[in-house]
Amino acid sequence: MKFGDILLSAVRGVTANKLRSILTMLGVLIGVGAVILLMAVGNGSAQRVNSLITSLGTNTLTIRPSGTGSTPITLAVSDQLNKAGLGDVKSVVPESTTSLTVSSTNASESGVSIIGTSADYFTVSTASVASGSAFTAADVASAAKVAVIGSTLATELYPSGSALGQSITVSGTPFTVVGILATQSSTGFNDPNSVVVAPVTRVQRSFTGFGALSSLLAESKTTAGVAAAQGELGVELNQLLHVSAATAASAASSSATSGAAGTGGFGRFLRGATGGGTAASALGAASSSSTLPYTITNASTLLSTAEASATSFTVLLAAVAAISLLVGGIGVTNVMLVTVTERTREIGIRKALGATRGAILGQFLAEAAILTLLGGILGVVAAVFAAQFQINGTQPVLIGYSIPLALGVSVAIGVFFGVYPAGRAATMRPIQALRSI
Repeated sequence: MKFGDILLSAVRGVTANKLRSILTMLGVLIGVGAVILLMAVGNGSAQRVNSLITSLGTNTLTIRPSGTGSTPITLAVSDQLNKAGLGDVKSVVPESTTSLTVSSTNASESGVSIIGTSADYFTVSTASVASGSAFTAADVASAAKVAVIGSTLATELYPSGSALGQSITVSGTPFTVVGILATQSSTGFNDPNSVVVAPVTRVQRSFTGFGALSSLLAESKTTAGVAAAQGELGVELNQLLHVSAATAASAASSSATSGAAGTGGFGRFLRGATGGGTAASALGAASSSSTLPYTITNASTLLSTAEASATSFTVLLAAVAAISLLVGGIGVTNVMLVTVTERTREIGIRKALGATRGAILGQFLAEAAILTLLGGILGVVAAVFAAQFQINGTQPVLIGYSIPLALGVSVAIGVFFGVYPAGRAATMRPIQALRSI
């Protein structure tokens, strides 16, 4: 019996009971569609996270007080780091942050993030001024009452006109708006476009005091030099904060042994507390253990960690979806067993007329393969269509290899689960088949 004849017989067998075949293909369709779509959701989620992390700046580092030690990280420490002439460090900017109520003549917003920093903040961070201008080093030196505000806050405070050049009040202190930030993507629960960025000297004088800073934001000269910059900053900070050699050595040994990532920046990354879009918001590798009075985090380490986590997440989603594909394969077995039982007479007559075991086996395997292949193709179409829409805020991104993989697996499952029913039909003796009529 030729292959074409076997294939034609298989098609006739599939179309003999259309409703049963459709329901069988539906099970495969759901399985294949779920595999492709969930892998696309995982991939889309990974790309979104990576995009957010990359937007934070992969050549920036954040230095935060760890709560230990008697020497705080102050504005003087920031100035000394800038003057130290570190080879791989381009610049260091201070950050003194708090949350306060901001008002205008038209509206008032509470819980707005206030960032006190230097003029270099707008070049080190990814926050850029869309209209107006940033404040200057002279403004910082004179503690000027000027501010650059986020686009959302500008609209909320002045809904009917431009906030540029207008006056706002931060917890009773008046500021003149000299610039408005470009719109940024959200990196957490807070709106990064609802912030006030002002000279650090003014923020300290009016709100936070002249003690410890919230953090320092450092920029390496190159992305490849982030690790070297982190080491240079650690050495210089140990000297400025009077960290003993024994403590520094112990911290370095602990960090090398554990290889653990620091968690100090993770909460801020989720909260988006400052909305500055800097690597200060990211989880990175801590340069030291908790015995040091500071931690250094960087976004590049988070990017590697996020990529590994995203891969595991995508594989997990695919594995969960594969269960439905397996269930669809079991459905194929059930349908093929019923088909063999119903077609006992046909099998007996064909074998009595000289049909070989191979021909019978091939026909029923072909039927199973056709059912799963058609179901798989429909599943691909359904998954590609569904991927055009956002799912729980995530835009699915199809993975190229997922489509042929899902199709191949669906056909393989059909053949695998069709082997037993097909083998049962092929080994049926003609006399027994004819007696069962």
